[in-house]
Amino acid sequence: MAQQTLINADAYVDVKKGKVVKNIAILIDGNKIIQVGKQGKVKTDQDAKIVNLKGKTLVPGLMDMHVHLSSDAEDNFLAARGNSVPRQTVKAVKNAKKTLMAGFTTVRNLGASGYSIIGVRDGINAGEVPGPRIWAAGHSISITGGHCDDNFSPPEAKSTAGGVADGPWAVRAKVRENIKYGANTIKVCATGGVFSKGTKVGIQQLTEEEMKAAVDEAHLRGLIAAAHAHGTGGIKAAIRAGIDSIEHCSFLDDEAIELALKHGTYMSCDIYNTEYTLAFGAANGVPEENINKEKLVSKAQRESFRKATKAGVNMVFGSDAAIYPHGDNGKQFSRMVTYGMTPMQALQAATISSAILLQQQDSLGQIKAGFLADIVAIDGNPIKNISAMENVSFVMKDGVIYKQ
Repeated sequence: MAQQTLINADAYVDVKKGKVVKNIAILIDGNKIIQVGKQGKVKTDQDAKIVNLKGKTLVPGLMDMHVHLSSDAEDNFLAARGNSVPRQTVKAVKNAKKTLMAGFTTVRNLGASGYSIIGVRDGINAGEVPGPRIWAAGHSISITGGHCDDNFSPPEAKSTAGGVADGPWAVRAKVRENIKYGANTIKVCATGGVFSKGTKVGIQQLTEEEMKAAVDEAHLRGLIAAAHAHGTGGIKAAIRAGIDSIEHCSFLDDEAIELALKHGTYMSCDIYNTEYTLAFGAANGVPEENINKEKLVSKAQRESFRKATKAGVNMVFGSDAAIYPHGDNGKQFSRMVTYGMTPMQALQAATISSAILLQQQDSLGQIKAGFLADIVAIDGNPIKNISAMENVSFVMKDGVIYKQ
């Protein structure tokens, strides 16, 4: 039998009911929460471990639905493109730990070379290295020459990214290949992007037919699919194709918002990282083309976030970590509040809403009996000061304390 752990804290955030409950005790047995009650009212085994977190508020383990663990924003932009898959894997191990220590116990890694993140995920699951629970996409699926292909190498190098596919059946084959090597989510690149060469962020890449092929194949295998999509046309096509989440969502119009509401599509808007790119991108060797594209999308993306939030679109927390330093994920909470969310909505995006997107709403995203024991703690009340989420002082994942 596993030793029980009892956590006493000033309060916890009930993200389901949208309120803060005071004077709380959480009883954990193994990797699951077995009781949530008032301090002094929860009975434990005699040898239970007692953890007193006076002055702290408990929050469900945080969830980031868009990260890239295998690269670092601080590296020279072009030089880092020469990193081997083993080198990227080592970076991912480091960044997985940083992400966990920041309070993010579950992440979705949307694209990496050589199945590196799948190896890291399996190592975490085996208890060999510390890190969050990972949904890994394998290679991002792209058209030839599109965002997510390798457009920085010269023609004679004949360099093609691992996820390139043209035509619906080629796209299906690439989804099957990703799944063969362990992907447990799928990502397609529906439009151009900021950090690719020669693509325009607003222009659609994959056809709607190609995206539908990817989505249908993913759903046949029980996986959810995400679409990188900045441009309005690409966003709408991805939603019509049945995509589960739209990433970035920079240029939304009323029709795109109506489509998302009709289809129940989730949106993930990385509205913090633009500040890092514009402040440090040039010094980190990001080419002028990419800096200019960031300037083009940043203000529009934040306005799109505001409009989607106001309209009641399903929203999750997605930061695009690697465009800014890993471990700073929590800095996005305050921007989500600045641009239209209440503090509770921002916390719900990073907990219960992300759990629903991952189809894990019965085990993740809440502090509740029967759920996995993913719990973080911060000083004070995040509803009164959402910036408190930038400094997590206690991290438990799967009933194991990683930070205290």
